Amino acid sequence: MQDPFFTKEKRKKSSGMLAADAWLDSSLYDSGQSLGRGWTRFQDFMSIFHVSGFKRLVVEIVSDGLSFLAIGCVLMVALALPAFDATATGEFNKAEDYSVVFLDRFGTEIGRRGIRSDDSVPLADMPDYLIKATLATEDRRFYDHFGIDVVGTLRALVSNAGGDSGTQGGSSITQQLAKNLFLSSERTLERKIIEAFLAVWLEWHYSKDDILKLYFDNAYMGGGNFGVVAASDYYFGKKVQDISLAEAAMLSGLFKAPTRYAPHVDLAAARGRANLVLSNMVAASFLTEGQVTAARRHPATPIDRVADANSPNYFLDWAFVEAKTLIESHDHSTNNFVVRTTIDTTLQKYAEEAVISTVREGTERYDVEQAAMVVTDTSGAIRAMVGGVDYGKSQFNRAIVSNRQPGSAYKVFVYAEAMEQLGLTPNDHITDRPVCIGDWCPQNYGRNYKGSVTLASAFAQSLNTVAVTLSIKTGREPVAALSHRMGLQADYPVTRSLALGVASVSVLDMASSYAVMANDGLKTPAFGITRMSTLDGEPVYELDPNAARERVLSQTTVANMNSMLRGVVTGGTGRRADVPGVPVLGKSGTTSSYRDAWFCGFTGNYVAAVWFGNDDYHPTNTLTGGTLPAIAFQKFMAYAHTNIAIRPVFGVDFVPEPPMLAEADGVEETVPERPPSLTPEAARKLVILTDLFKAGQDEGSVTTQASAPLPPAVEEL
Repeated sequence: MQDPFFTKEKRKKSSGMLAADAWLDSSLYDSGQSLGRGWTRFQDFMSIFHVSGFKRLVVEIVSDGLSFLAIGCVLMVALALPAFDATATGEFNKAEDYSVVFLDRFGTEIGRRGIRSDDSVPLADMPDYLIKATLATEDRRFYDHFGIDVVGTLRALVSNAGGDSGTQGGSSITQQLAKNLFLSSERTLERKIIEAFLAVWLEWHYSKDDILKLYFDNAYMGGGNFGVVAASDYYFGKKVQDISLAEAAMLSGLFKAPTRYAPHVDLAAARGRANLVLSNMVAASFLTEGQVTAARRHPATPIDRVADANSPNYFLDWAFVEAKTLIESHDHSTNNFVVRTTIDTTLQKYAEEAVISTVREGTERYDVEQAAMVVTDTSGAIRAMVGGVDYGKSQFNRAIVSNRQPGSAYKVFVYAEAMEQLGLTPNDHITDRPVCIGDWCPQNYGRNYKGSVTLASAFAQSLNTVAVTLSIKTGREPVAALSHRMGLQADYPVTRSLALGVASVSVLDMASSYAVMANDGLKTPAFGITRMSTLDGEPVYELDPNAARERVLSQTTVANMNSMLRGVVTGGTGRRADVPGVPVLGKSGTTSSYRDAWFCGFTGNYVAAVWFGNDDYHPTNTLTGGTLPAIAFQKFMAYAHTNIAIRPVFGVDFVPEPPMLAEADGVEETVPERPPSLTPEAARKLVILTDLFKAGQDEGSVTTQASAPLPPAVEEL
């Protein structure tokens, strides 16, 4: 029980703590009051800017607009950085800084590649109607816009959306110049954005006349010509100052599509385009209809460029790339060169005729549109190259692009590796039976099996299961390695279906690979250039014909492979390739879905690889390598072996028939060689001359007097 008289004494609080507590309370209170008063003053100040109704809508739009403007500025700077980089060096693109004259194997000029450029004519000296024709077609508001023709771009978009091909594009002249000077020709959104920034940069740094002069001097005009000055001389043989209105219209029509509308490629298309340019000039009010009437009635006629059109253009395009590689690897003091090539113009014509005629004959039946052929001699010198059926319509060289599967033509690598590694011979037996690698089970073309067969028979019949069986025994990696040593350059994945030709190859590489077996097993890469010098005769490059070559296949393997390749032609899938009196060897190839058809082979004189197919990869109508490709191969070989000595093939028991020679007393019997470039017209003239000489000798009235009248036949020559 608590003592009622006890009183607990309370401890007194410290006066310091009370003071701190009071200060904290008062400080918090005062701060809150100050913030409240400050907020009130801020609200009073902001009330000055308060708007409502329609004014509030305007303010919101302006505010959002400024925000988006800031974001847009940051984005524009980011997009403009590549354009800043492009102009940082202060240098323009070089169109092509080499000019190369190409000669055939006999020293006759066959074409030129590189630039023809001339910027010596000032804009003021160029014809006024050339400038107006260009502006009317390419950029009618050139002198009004800031580098980008917004109106023209919108018009082009509307026209394209309506399905109209149109005659004017969306890019201004300044944009086109920006692309020519700084960018590549790829068509991407990124490039178009950079192009637009560069166009504005050009407008800031150059006057309109300067931009137009640069455009006239740097635009590609077809035929290897850059600029209107060079194009005027090339197409019309005139100075640009002397061209007519019709010729100016034709030149102006080349800017957008120089390859398509070049008059030496398609004169009708060039004249149609020129007529459209004249209509544009009238529509732009630069000329009246009466002023262009004479130009319509008398269209421009270019000088004869038949020799250029008939040049081996696919080969020249490839040889130009090879020549530039050689030029860049040697020191030189000039940009003008002369290149001696290996091409034989007569064989080139034979190859073109064989390919084009065969495609035309089989287009409807087999649904095939394109073909390519490469011909070399047995040492690898390229004698003919056909990259497509029409160079004027498509310059894409199908002979050098490594994107096609060779099918059974690849089996030479499989069998050669089996003979090298396992010591097999054509007479050895192997069982043709079902074979599987995992869940993949290949089948033969006829979906049946032959049982025990010799390697020679399996190869001639192109049995798929036998090739796969051999690849299992040797390993697929060694097969792929051998194919690269023999001539295939493109890398490809080594898959279980490799033995059936699932690899990326080119026609050129297949010719090089088969040339190994035609050249005693030595590595035989295809080559097209034997000599290069400057225009002044200074040597730049010389091929060494005696350079050592790597042995790829043993002579035993070469003899065995050649024996089996001969069997393909005499009793296998390549019978259509046989040429009477000539030891022809080869192998056909057909890919799945009939997308590609091949025939590759050789004689003792020439090696050839032929491909048939379609550019868009759509399947043909059951076209096999033993049909059209073999036929084209046979046509060429029949032409090429006319009037030449037929050489034997190592490992093939074939004795060519001796040539029929006329008897002549005291004259050594030799096999006549086919003239190097004898055209049908030249042959006709030679026959006429021969008859005339014989007639003159019979009559004893041959005269050398200049005043003697010429017979009509001679006058015709």
